[in-house]
Amino acid sequence: MIPQSSWITVLIVLPTLAPLLGAAVTLLRGRSPSLQRAVSVTAIGIALAASAMMLYLTSVNGPYAVHVGGWGDRDGGGGPLGITLVVDRLAALMLVVSTTVLLCVVVYAIGQGIRDGTTEQPVSIFLPTYLILTAGVCNAFLAGDLFNLYVSFEVLLAASFVLLTLGASAERVRAGASYVMVSMVSSLIFLAGIAFAYAATGTLNLAEMAVRLDDIPDGTRNALYAVLLVAFGIKAAVFPLSTWLPDSYPTAPAPVTAVFAGLLTKVGVYAIIRAHSLLFPGGSMDTVLMIAGLLTMLVGIFGAIAQSDVKRLLSFTLVSHIGYMIFGIAVGSLESTSAAIYYVAHHILVQTTLFLVVGLIERQAGSSSLRRLGGLIASPLLAVLFLIPALNLGGIPPFSGFIGKVALLQAGVADGSVLSWILVAGGVVTSLLTLYVMARIWTKGFWRARADAPEGDLASSTPSALVEEGIDVQLDDREDVGRMPVTMVVPTAAMVAVGLALTVWAGPIFAFTDSGADGVLDRNVYIETVLGPGGDR
Repeated sequence: MIPQSSWITVLIVLPTLAPLLGAAVTLLRGRSPSLQRAVSVTAIGIALAASAMMLYLTSVNGPYAVHVGGWGDRDGGGGPLGITLVVDRLAALMLVVSTTVLLCVVVYAIGQGIRDGTTEQPVSIFLPTYLILTAGVCNAFLAGDLFNLYVSFEVLLAASFVLLTLGASAERVRAGASYVMVSMVSSLIFLAGIAFAYAATGTLNLAEMAVRLDDIPDGTRNALYAVLLVAFGIKAAVFPLSTWLPDSYPTAPAPVTAVFAGLLTKVGVYAIIRAHSLLFPGGSMDTVLMIAGLLTMLVGIFGAIAQSDVKRLLSFTLVSHIGYMIFGIAVGSLESTSAAIYYVAHHILVQTTLFLVVGLIERQAGSSSLRRLGGLIASPLLAVLFLIPALNLGGIPPFSGFIGKVALLQAGVADGSVLSWILVAGGVVTSLLTLYVMARIWTKGFWRARADAPEGDLASSTPSALVEEGIDVQLDDREDVGRMPVTMVVPTAAMVAVGLALTVWAGPIFAFTDSGADGVLDRNVYIETVLGPGGDR
């Protein structure tokens, strides 16, 4: 294991610790909104800075591990006792992308007034809960043992319950109830998997478990893997475990929906990557993952075609593009794993951006329904903010969506199996249909005259004029229609720019994901970082 000083230990802990401390301060100072906002932005900014530093250090020196509490090794040998946090290139990249998104979204939410309706909503609880969500997401990427990963999931899910039902409208409570039930089932399955893993190996430390699982009979290993895949598949919204998502996400306020869509499912994907490469290498479930990836792509995009509400449409595209990531994981080569990691980063940024743009569309038109939208091209800034990530998601060259999909398809072709070729064909079809649904939003929402929309009379007819004159129009029980605050536009534009950066610096980023994929697939690097050279072998 690479020697490390105490400041590196602090650096690894900061992405989790800073948001938790910020949550405590903002909860205690709920009557000071300005202080709440300052503390929230500062805490997430610290997490981002620490993550960026870890990204640099892991790219130069390789992975680091810290055993929180300083318990050290067990008496009589064995692995570390206590909570282990591990940061390698994959974890560091996920941390940087996630904290960037979380920072932009919290600024956007502050600009929106942390509300999506009436002024009586309990907005003072938003920022503390959001910071707890941030801590849960960051800790999930750093978790070096299975139970700590479970705790991270529960922390971010508990926070998501509050954010999803903020305002307690009937629609949000119904969606929240469904989300709670699905999440509880997922958590119970995960907890059962933890119990089975401990019974089989006598440890929950991922590195130590990876070593001991090699001596477990294949039937037991496969059963344990299947249980964990179901738990992680629900969280990642992999078909057929994805039906809960389109009904849950669209009801929340725009910033909440954006961060949910961008991040929460990717934590599940990250867990699948770790399980597939570290705990259960060898491809025993690759065929199942390939079939699930193909069905996730196709069912998700066909569901998107049938939608008339932009939020629900984007929720279905979110599901469909999870299939690309599962495709890359299942193929299992260096090229496919690298492409999957790149595509995860791309999709976090682009999907979050599109949901933020939908929030701006609701500000302009008072609705996200395609039956009411039209004429939004009158606001050129809004049109550009939508068009760039839409083309990116659709896979139009030279954007990062095209680069990531081509890399995945090339890896599938190189694999050469019949199932890989079927997945390649499914990926091409999904990409074309994604472009179709994005074009549908553009033609109906932006290019079409509002008077031609079936319910166009229920939305504003002059959005750009409303922005210029600052007029408040009462539509759909909203007081903010026609306004796009600078603090909402700037973080959205920043997200668009970061998404474009994945295109401009695709070469260096792919070089980094290649090295990250190599570290993921060569699990000895991870194991030796945690246990030391030859540890527990």
